[in-house]
This record gives sequence, C-alpha cells and structure tokens, in this order.
Amino acid sequence: MTFSARKWIPLVAITVALLAGVGVLVGISGDDEAPAAVVRPPSDLDDVLAGFAETLRPDARYEPPSADERKEIVAALRPLIEDGRGIDRPRLADSLRPLGFTLTVGRDPATGREYALVADDRAWGLYLVDLSEPVRVAVEVPHPNSDLGTERIGLALFRAMPGAALLVAGTHRRVERGDVAHRTDSAFHAVATDLAERDIPQVQVHGFHDDSLPDTDVVISPGAGKAGAMIRRIAGGMADEGLATCRSWERECGRLEGTRNEQGKVAAEHEADFVHLELSRSVRDDESQWPKLIEPIADGLPK
Repeated sequence: MTFSARKWIPLVAITVALLAGVGVLVGISGDDEAPAAVVRPPSDLDDVLAGFAETLRPDARYEPPSADERKEIVAALRPLIEDGRGIDRPRLADSLRPLGFTLTVGRDPATGREYALVADDRAWGLYLVDLSEPVRVAVEVPHPNSDLGTERIGLALFRAMPGAALLVAGTHRRVERGDVAHRTDSAFHAVATDLAERDIPQVQVHGFHDDSLPDTDVVISPGAGKAGAMIRRIAGGMADEGLATCRSWERECGRLEGTRNEQGKVAAEHEADFVHLELSRSVRDDESQWPKLIEPIADGLPK
C-alpha cells in the first residue's frame, strides 16, 4: 500500500513517540475491523509537539478536508470540548478512526493533569485537550515550524491553564492551501469556529522578526473584533511585566494586527474573545521571558 506525502509527513514524530514502548493493535485481514485502540501515551508532550512541528515542510502535498469531513471532525471532537472527563474513550477512538485520527490519553508529568491527544494522518492537525475540566480557553498555533517556537509557547500556555485546548495546524504555512490562519477550509478553522460559537476565548500565537517592529516584544490585537475587557487585562499585565507591548486598539503596530485572520473574523461575528499575539523572535527564543506572557494570559481569562 502506497501512502502520499500529505498522509505521512505530519505523523512521523507522533508515530515515533507513540511506538516507543507502546503496544500496537493489529487487525486481521478478512475479519471485521477491530475496535480502535486508545493509544498509550508518550512520556513527554514537549518531544511530541517539537517532533510534530519538525516534520512540517513547505513543499509537502496537502488536501484540505471537504465540507462534510470538516463537520465530521467537529462532531467527533465535540465531546472532548464539552467535557471529556467521563467520555467513552473507545467509542471516541472509533468515531475518530474513519477520519484518520488517533486518540491518545495520558497524564502530563509537568502538570499532573490528564489529557487527550488527537492527531491525524492527513495533515489536518493536532488537538490536545486538558481533561481536568470542560474546555474554557483555546490556544492556537497556526504556523508551527514557520513562526519558530510558537508550538512550544502554545504548549506552555496550555499547561498554565486548566481546561485548555491546544490546536496546532498540520501544515507548514507555505504549503499550497495550507496557511490555516487565512483560509476557511481547514479542520483547524472548523474547530476554531465551533469554539467561537460556544463563546470560548481563543489565544492565537504568531511570531515576527525583530526588525519588522524594532523595540517591540509583543503585538496584541483582537483581530477583526473590538478590544474587550479580557484582552485589555492581558495587555496591561504584559506591560506590567516589562514587555514592550503594542496594543492595536491604541496605535498601528507594523501591519501585525491580524485583522484579516479568519479565526478572528469568526470570533468577531460571534462576539467571542479573540487574542491575536505576535511575538518577537527575541522573546520566542528566550524561555525566561515566557512567564511574562503566560501569567498575564492565564490571569486575564474570565473567572
């Protein structure tokens, strides 16, 4: 059986991580298809996210999901978003398998909290859901392995906020039709739309070159929406931490405001909170700066 590049590129790292010491369920040819297994977890989510991002290439082949497939993906993930604590995990794995997704459930040693990891074989993304409580905030990484380091910061944000979901695009932004922040035909956008419809705040992490906006650490914007109380609290907290913060509702920020971001447009339509963050390369490269971002975001969420 031959697999196209779009099917195997995003899963190389996930597969390596999951197969290290993990049993694999094998179906017998000619028999009824065996129930999907809930895969045993990897030992380190940092390695999984880093490995996943490293596999993404700008020359990879990619086919977006159809409208029907997008609806099916949202429907399959919805039980996790609503409240994954008591979910029937084998049944969820069965619903995800026809879409090419694998379900992994584990406990993150960094937080002690249980999580569900959903990854696919069609470059349709990686979805990580904290199972300690219903989802109350989403962290989004639309440009892994392009806006370097954003997947690591996304994971750090996920860990700092119980009840978080992390969405990571399954394509490099330079792939044809693969820039999920500026398209509406991706699984990433479909899931983000469902979050906006549920009034779940979204924090989307991007990166810019230092010389694009000198003397600025962070550009913060509500995208196509209006700056509400939550984003104002977050911006104020970052400034109080000493980060040079450009607020898009106060002045121009070097065309880094994300007003054409598709997930931001949908959030604005539903009057849901959307935080578009552009982080300088210096901040992304200096892990000691990350708490100055993460703590104000965690503290700024609606209580």
